[in-house]
Amino acid sequence: MTNFSFDGLRRWPDLEAPDLVAVDAADRLILSELEHEVRADSSLRDGTLVVIGDNFGAITLGAIAELGFQEVRVHQDARSAELALAHNAADSGLTGFTNHELRPELVSGARIVAMRLPRSLDQLDHWSALVAAHCADDVIVIAAGRIKHMTLGMNEVMKRYFSSVIASLAVQKSRALRARGPLVEAAHEGLDAWPKSKRYDMLDMTIVAHPGVFAGTNLDIGTRELLAVLDQTSASATRIIDFGCGSGVLAVSIARLRPRATVIASDQSEAAVLSTRATVEANNLTDRVLVVRDDALHSQPDSSADLILFNPPFHSGAAVHSDTSIRLFEDAARVLSSGGELWVVANRHLKYGPILERLVGPTRDVIRTPKFTVSASTRH
Repeated sequence: MTNFSFDGLRRWPDLEAPDLVAVDAADRLILSELEHEVRADSSLRDGTLVVIGDNFGAITLGAIAELGFQEVRVHQDARSAELALAHNAADSGLTGFTNHELRPELVSGARIVAMRLPRSLDQLDHWSALVAAHCADDVIVIAAGRIKHMTLGMNEVMKRYFSSVIASLAVQKSRALRARGPLVEAAHEGLDAWPKSKRYDMLDMTIVAHPGVFAGTNLDIGTRELLAVLDQTSASATRIIDFGCGSGVLAVSIARLRPRATVIASDQSEAAVLSTRATVEANNLTDRVLVVRDDALHSQPDSSADLILFNPPFHSGAAVHSDTSIRLFEDAARVLSSGGELWVVANRHLKYGPILERLVGPTRDVIRTPKFTVSASTRH
């Protein structure tokens, strides 16, 4: 027996606040479009539904509870999204879904695919190519998002891999793209283009990026500021964490700078973890850097790190929220050993200093530029 209700869905362990929701109009539009398709062809319900990019489980659990799908394969890039789906499923008493990495096995043979449109066109390109290359010939793809985050470029990306891409009318400020007719040869060519790499002679480093990782193969300007003062970090640190590692630039740099230290690169994004692993391998540091996918630093023991490097996000998914970094600072404080340091680079206007003083300990500015502040906070 289930007790599923959209009103009961939570975002946890992601940020929760009165102005942040676990289900929105784009989720509901996808479910409405799925319902339309299974009414027209009930055999779709008997097959496998693939869901890509479900934020907190609303699409997956709604498809099982309200539309009767028995087998749902799910890919969520963020570890926090996987955990939210698992918690919401347990609370609702629902089963019938399995989590998958972004590989051909996720979409193989599927006739119906539901996607939340990502903000990254590169990520949408990769998702669309994977579906077109490995799904059934008669696959129906329903991709939806909030109109304020959609662009015409999304239509063009999907048209590279499907013969028909049609946009729906707007519904509660959301819109769906319906794609059919996979262009298999073009899709395989699209997949072969990833990952991408770029050489930076000034760093003696090759950056490798899978689609969807923050900044791609570019060197993020905040990371540049932290790199400029990295040699001022403690030379005695023996356990170092690159928190939110992205493409792995900081992990590679600190591993070279502190050759006796153990370096852990951690990120909740599968795209980031794959990118960092590839960057570490490209720079011959696989024996020095351990890469992990984690929600915050959940898998790291208390008081276990001497130094944490952090270029924090200030958004939760598509929502910009001032509290997004706070739970991450709290977890960093838990993991730091006494006297350990948290080095943070952030946009200057965010003024994290007082928050870091309260959550971690005494905080000093290492460098201030017109756009960024790099600060160091010492654990009490």
